[in-house]
Amino acid sequence: MAGSSHGHTPAAWTGVIIAFIGFCVAGAFMVMANPLGFWAGMVIVVLGGVVGMAMRAAGLGQPKRTVAPAVAHPVREAVGAES
Repeated sequence: MAGSSHGHTPAAWTGVIIAFIGFCVAGAFMVMANPLGFWAGMVIVVLGGVVGMAMRAAGLGQPKRTVAPAVAHPVREAVGAES
C-alpha cells in the first residue's frame, strides 16, 4: 500500500485524529462509570467519520482512480501436453 499513498491525505488524517480523540474520551468516561460521557465520546467518534467524508467530498481526500478494463491473457498449455 505504500506505493498508492493510501490514507496520506488531510481528510484521512483529520478523520482519524477526531475519532481517536473520541475513543479516548469514551474510554476515560467508561472507566469513570459515566454513561453520558461515554456516549458523548462515541458521538465524537462518529463525528470524525462525518468530517473525514465531508473533507473527501471537498477534494481533500484520495483522488478516485479510473479502472482500466481487464486484459485477457493467453492461456498457456502445460509442457508436454498434446492437442
